[in-house]
Amino acid sequence: MSKIMRLIQSVRRVRLLTAALALLLVQVCLPLSAGAADLGLIDAARLKAGAGSWVVLDARPKAEWLAGHIPGALSFSWEDYTRTDARGVKYSSFPPSELAALLGAMGISERTPLVIYGDADKSWGGEGYDAWLFSWLGHKGAVRLLNGGIQAWRGAGLPLVAGAEHRQAKKVPYLAQVKPQTVIGTEELQGRKDAYTVVDVRSTFEWLKGRIPGAVHIPWEDFYTGKERRPLNRAELRKLLDKHDVDLRKPVVYYCLGGIRSGYAWTVHQLAGLPEARNYKGGWEAWDKREVR
Repeated sequence: MSKIMRLIQSVRRVRLLTAALALLLVQVCLPLSAGAADLGLIDAARLKAGAGSWVVLDARPKAEWLAGHIPGALSFSWEDYTRTDARGVKYSSFPPSELAALLGAMGISERTPLVIYGDADKSWGGEGYDAWLFSWLGHKGAVRLLNGGIQAWRGAGLPLVAGAEHRQAKKVPYLAQVKPQTVIGTEELQGRKDAYTVVDVRSTFEWLKGRIPGAVHIPWEDFYTGKERRPLNRAELRKLLDKHDVDLRKPVVYYCLGGIRSGYAWTVHQLAGLPEARNYKGGWEAWDKREVR
């Protein structure tokens, strides 16, 4: 009888262990399927040590890239991947299919590990916008922001290269799977505005000229800190949002003029691991041109 009881107890332990492992697997997999891309930070020394493991993208204006960039880095400024759309909305992101074709021509697939850097000021937060863009496209490879940007790289005494580097890339397919939870359109925002906490990250001058009703104003420069303009960590971001009475019980919608600076704020929000946020990529440009006012 005692052997039978021990056998029953052993079976129960196996069942409990199996259930626990299944629960852990669900908890691990959910953020990958429901959230943004595999997004994080990387420091300059680690990037230098593992340079061959990453495709590096420079989010600053192309002129800055030409003046001096991290060796091997490709120019990927938002200015080259946005346009005025058919409705007259400026700074509109290229359609996903067009972006996918351009990325594939650069030798970047949806599984390519990426490091993105900027300088915050001249790039207008373009490094954060690029990170949002790849999350929106459903990028499956790791996406890392260089913590401290080009300033941290220079500060570590690491080399820069001036001028265009000639790089032959093998064309590959980029399979985009757009993640709707990373973005919000004008109609949805206008129809369900009370369901979101809306944060305007434009300058005070822009804010005073006109804003989305009910929006909270936090200039995008408040989302980074220090001379190297590092993204706020979780505690710092929570403190900033609490100071402005941002209600995190609702999904947060960040917006600016055309989705670039708000893309940076969105990325800082994601890096901090806070609840759901979306980038209103149409921004004030789209809101100001909406059909129903």
